[in-house]
Amino acid sequence: MGWWQISADTLANSRFTVSPLAETVASLCTLERAAAAQPRERAWLERWLPAYRRLKADDPLAAWIIRAALTPRWTADFLTPAPVPPPAGRQPDTFAQELARVRATPPDTARADLAVALRGPLPAALDRDDLARRSADVLEWVWTRAVEPEWAARRRVLEADVIARAAELSRGGWAGALDGMRPGMRWLGESRLQINTYDNPPRELKDAQLVFTPVTAEVGWVCWDIPHRYGVVYPCSGALAEPGRAPVPQALGALIGPARAGVLVLLASPLSTTRLTALTGQGLGSVGRHLRVLLDAGLVCRRRDGRSVLYFRTAAGDGLVRAAAAGDGLVRASG
Repeated sequence: MGWWQISADTLANSRFTVSPLAETVASLCTLERAAAAQPRERAWLERWLPAYRRLKADDPLAAWIIRAALTPRWTADFLTPAPVPPPAGRQPDTFAQELARVRATPPDTARADLAVALRGPLPAALDRDDLARRSADVLEWVWTRAVEPEWAARRRVLEADVIARAAELSRGGWAGALDGMRPGMRWLGESRLQINTYDNPPRELKDAQLVFTPVTAEVGWVCWDIPHRYGVVYPCSGALAEPGRAPVPQALGALIGPARAGVLVLLASPLSTTRLTALTGQGLGSVGRHLRVLLDAGLVCRRRDGRSVLYFRTAAGDGLVRAAAAGDGLVRASG
C-alpha cells in the first residue's frame, strides 16, 4: 500500500481548501470516462458529453494527450498541481491563476510526467513541446462552458464539506476526518496516512504543507509540489454533492418565506447550522432565526452529536413539505 509519513508540524499546518482547477479536472475525468455516480452528475454528463466528444473529434491529438494523462492508476502531474491555500485574509486563486501554472509547465517536465502516467516511453506523436498548452486548452474549454456557469453552487457545496471535515477533525482527530475520505485512504496511526492500496514506496512529508481539496465528482487523486506541498483531492460527502437537489416548493415558500422554506427542505437529513449556512449561502444569524421558528412550530427537532447540534425535520415537517410539493404539482398539471 502507498502511505505518507507525516510529521507533527506538517499535520499542524494542514489546510482544507477549494480549487476551481481541481473541480475542472474532476469534471474532465467524468467526461473522459463517460460515467457518473450521482443524479446531478449524470444530468450534467448527459448535457455536456456530446459537445466534449465533438471537441475530441475535432482535435484528436488533444484527445490523445488527455487520454494518456488520465490513466486509471496515475494522472500526469503537470495536469494536477497541488492547490495553494490562500494566506489569511486573501481570496483563493482564480481558475485563470491556477491554469497558468499548468500552461507554464516546462516541456521536458510535461513529457516526463506523461511517460510516468503511461508507464513507458512516449509514443513518437506525443514527444512534443506543447503537451501542457494543449492540455490547458481542454481544461479551459471544460471550465468556461461546463463548470463556471454553476461554479457558485458547486463552491457552496464544497465549502460545506470543508466545514464538515473541520468539525470532524475537532471531534475525532485526524482519524475521524480522514478515514473514508477517498477509497483506500485511512489513518494508520504513528503519523502514517495510507493514501491508496497500491504497492508504492512510502514517502516522508517533512517541512511540507498538506492540503485537502474536495470535488463534487466521484473521483480523487494525490498531487504534490515537492518538497513544499502535498495534496489530496477527494470526492465530497454524498449528502452534500447535489447542489439544488431538493427544489423548494413554491407553495411552501409563499407560506413561510423562501429562505426559511429552503432550510426546511434541506433538513430531510440531519445537518448542523454550519452546514446549513454553507449550503444556503445565508448568514449564520439568519439560519439560526429560521431554525428557532421551525423548532417552535414543531416542524424540526434537534439532537446533539458530539460537539455539534444536528437539526432535522419532524413528521409534521415532512408532511408540510410533501403537501406543498403536491400542491405545486397540481398547479403545473392544471396549467
